[in-house]
Amino acid sequence: MPLVTARQLLDEAAKGSYGVGAFNVNDMEQIQAIMAAAEETKSPVIVQASRGARAFAEDRYLYHLMLAAAELHPNIPMALHQDHGNSFDTCKSAIELGFTSVMMDGSLKEDGKTPSTFEENIEVTRRVVEYAHPRGVSVEGEIGVLGGVEDGHGAGGSGLEHLTDPDQAVEFAERTGVDSLALAIGTSHGAYKFTKKPDGSVLKMDVLIAIHKRLPHTHLVMHGSSSVPKDLQDIVNKYGGKLKQTWGVPIEEIQLGIRHGVRKINVDTDCRLAITGAIRKVFAESPEKFDPRDYLKPAREAMKKVVAERMNEFGQAGHSGDYSPISLAEMAKGYQSGKLDTRPSLATSR
Repeated sequence: MPLVTARQLLDEAAKGSYGVGAFNVNDMEQIQAIMAAAEETKSPVIVQASRGARAFAEDRYLYHLMLAAAELHPNIPMALHQDHGNSFDTCKSAIELGFTSVMMDGSLKEDGKTPSTFEENIEVTRRVVEYAHPRGVSVEGEIGVLGGVEDGHGAGGSGLEHLTDPDQAVEFAERTGVDSLALAIGTSHGAYKFTKKPDGSVLKMDVLIAIHKRLPHTHLVMHGSSSVPKDLQDIVNKYGGKLKQTWGVPIEEIQLGIRHGVRKINVDTDCRLAITGAIRKVFAESPEKFDPRDYLKPAREAMKKVVAERMNEFGQAGHSGDYSPISLAEMAKGYQSGKLDTRPSLATSR
């Protein structure tokens, strides 16, 4: 199946009341792990790359790995998504490369660290939408600022400093026309999200629910949503790691979000922990090993297991064969005609 837009996957997820995991990649083994999990669970999937990943893997390598994945897994609907684009130029370059979906994270300035103003965010996000939609490419925006830093991106803090305001979320959706909207509800980038199992004092699911009631036609996105399972932490530490105990976003909270409009869930840290634990285990138990295949194969399998678990937990498992791909050209026609317009004033009238 050719690469499709995240918008098509999220529209179908909304019809089926499930979520779609968006898994970050940097190399071939991670892409293989994601696609093996998608095949095993019969799941549509969003594969996403950050600016750091694009620099690490080099754009052309990364893109052609994705084309290989599409060729080898013709029955899996798959979108290639730019994660946390920091500028119009970053998103434009992703679209020119062949990404089918982009995120313009205008919640931060171009340095990827300093919070921007509401008007600055609207202006740059709207500019990306105006460039992407005529090319059939879907756009994710963000309002509010997540906590933590990962891959050099983030403002730091706990995640509670710049929560999404529901009134601003509605205005943002109206003025930008984004396909999906990432919310700041207390989650953070990286492994160290919470110092205890999160409750309503640090994870503001009530904000998410309030926004969904007002934006029923805009797909919501949960960033910083790795669950950081203790068993994965324990494996890393058992074989020489020194992770401090931490808590991620419980699966039941993500599932609550899915019941209230969350259609895309970003997962990265869980995959990193699985890979690292598996590699540490090989090095500790078989220090004579030096063939990269001896540790990359179990690392790939460990990540596949985590991804498959999330696909089942998010509800996307079993839905890979539900629909046929829509080309970028057809998506562009849908945007031009207004059929795919998500702005509240227009979407609610249809």
